[in-house]
Amino acid sequence: MPKLGEVCRYIRSKQAGPFWITFDIFFDGRENFDRYHGSPALSVEAFARLYGADPAYVKRIPVPQLNMIKISYPRPTPQGGLVERDMHAGQQYVRLLNVPIS
Repeated sequence: MPKLGEVCRYIRSKQAGPFWITFDIFFDGRENFDRYHGSPALSVEAFARLYGADPAYVKRIPVPQLNMIKISYPRPTPQGGLVERDMHAGQQYVRLLNVPIS
């Protein structure tokens, strides 16, 4: 079973304001987008489990014109807070690279 990092051209995470983190998952072409964008590994529930978020607040937006999916969730604490470990959320994508996808 391939891993997400093997079927994507680019995966990034970033801040989406002080209260949200967003992920852009760009598949390596239309064929991979069509094959994997509906995978249970990229469901709201799976994403919420992986990042400890409430699934009711996870937003998942497929963008077929760009062969990508945008997934966003509220930060556990506001950006720049006392316990902040990744202020710009630029390292959050790493967990996704080894997620098995079918």
